[in-house]
Amino acid sequence: MRTLIIAAVGALLAAGPTAGQSTPDPAVARALARLERDNAWTIEQQIALCEIPAPPFGEQARGAEYARRFEALGYRATIDQVGNVIATRPGSGGGRRLVLAAHLDTVFPEGTDVRVRREGTRLSGPGIGDDCRGLAVVLAIARAMALERIPTRGDVVFVGNVGEEGPGNLRGVRHLFEHGSAGRIDAFVSVDGVGLGMVTAGVGSNRYRVTFSGPGGHSYGDFGMPNPMHAMGRAIAAIGDLAVPAEPRTVFNVGVVEGGTSINSITMKAVMQVDLRSESAAALARLDSAFRRTVAQAVVQEKARWPGSDKSLSADIGVIGLRPAGTQPDTLWLVRAARDAARTLGIPMPRGGAGSTDANLPISLGIPALAVDGGGRGDGAHSLGEWYDDGADGFRGPQWILLLTLAAAGR
Repeated sequence: MRTLIIAAVGALLAAGPTAGQSTPDPAVARALARLERDNAWTIEQQIALCEIPAPPFGEQARGAEYARRFEALGYRATIDQVGNVIATRPGSGGGRRLVLAAHLDTVFPEGTDVRVRREGTRLSGPGIGDDCRGLAVVLAIARAMALERIPTRGDVVFVGNVGEEGPGNLRGVRHLFEHGSAGRIDAFVSVDGVGLGMVTAGVGSNRYRVTFSGPGGHSYGDFGMPNPMHAMGRAIAAIGDLAVPAEPRTVFNVGVVEGGTSINSITMKAVMQVDLRSESAAALARLDSAFRRTVAQAVVQEKARWPGSDKSLSADIGVIGLRPAGTQPDTLWLVRAARDAARTLGIPMPRGGAGSTDANLPISLGIPALAVDGGGRGDGAHSLGEWYDDGADGFRGPQWILLLTLAAAGR
């Protein structure tokens, strides 16, 4: 079996988009074997990191520990201004500069019990798959490359980034690309989640907090004035009637509503949180325009309902988060490299699809990018019942991503 792996690795690297090598590479084969043999080490990292709380905007403790673990492997790790952990393995020159990342943050608020429970190969705990699995896989690949002294032509930049989950608004990868804290980036791979899937396109999302405001009053004594709650109701009904295309898939949702002080008060404020998504930037822009029209029309209609009132009514649309949409062709070299790596290992061929991940940003910028799963299986992401099961071949995820990393950076 080891001989077959060596031959397959040589063929992959020789046929890859940055290849020029036609002979088998024993060092890579040893690294693949190490990822299988030391799989328990990878699981230990996954558990230990997951038991360090990392709520939205509170990733500092987990980030500091992640940096320490890179230092223990012999890397020089830095933490940038927003909290991204960055450790670079320099290349010999002439290859692409690849960022291999996983996100530090979770959706769970401060105070959540993040202890991991273990039953056989099954691990249960908030964030154990999303994205503690990704963090452990990136660390395992960095370790295997260091121990087996695998050179690459391009730099491989290992990153634990902040701000992937909703409230974070991709602030970690935005900083990488907009402020250059990881240097030039020619390609980007995010390890995010469990299984052996692949995201090749970015589902864009525009998220808003819409606040309807007025002076408020008594429900009986001041009846006849515009009501912010009623205006919000008009807007919600109109949003529900919006027409959206099935292809490209485009969706909307009012997920949170707030406001009011008592049943017999005309509220001074009513708030709704709205999520608009599409695989197409153009379709998302059209939906966004339609949404804004419904909000403006709701104010006009509510004021028109009470023509005898001179009381004010307004609506303010505040941004919660904006994720750009983007697509890439199936023929893109990075997509082909991921599939070639899967073929080499004999694992199911990843089909690719659209998702909302850290890869959205580079895809929207025209930089080759993927989000890939880290192996194993699991469910319950973003819930307290989240679980991960490594099974008998969870190591296949790190092996797959190692081969993808080497093909992307060049040997």
